[in-house]
Amino acid sequence: MDKNQHAKLRADIIDNVSTTFKALADPTRIRILYLLSEEECAVSHIAEILELSQSAVSHQLSLLRNLRLVKYRREANTLYYSCDDDHVISLLKQAINHIDCD
Repeated sequence: MDKNQHAKLRADIIDNVSTTFKALADPTRIRILYLLSEEECAVSHIAEILELSQSAVSHQLSLLRNLRLVKYRREANTLYYSCDDDHVISLLKQAINHIDCD
């Protein structure tokens, strides 16, 4: 097949995929995303379960929200976070299953 006939990825797609994988490369963000794949959570609950400061959780959630990997809803003064991209959660769970297949 001629090299000119191969489909090429657009630069913006390559950048976004790279950014998503970078986000998934952080252990804390993996833990947060995995927890949110199981249940909707407030920052305080995430901090308690993962034994992190609320500040650290908020920082990571902000990054994940900017990447549209998590979303939130407000109930009174509390924000409840959940996953916003089933594709990324599927990738995360596939990676976990790949590693944990023993």
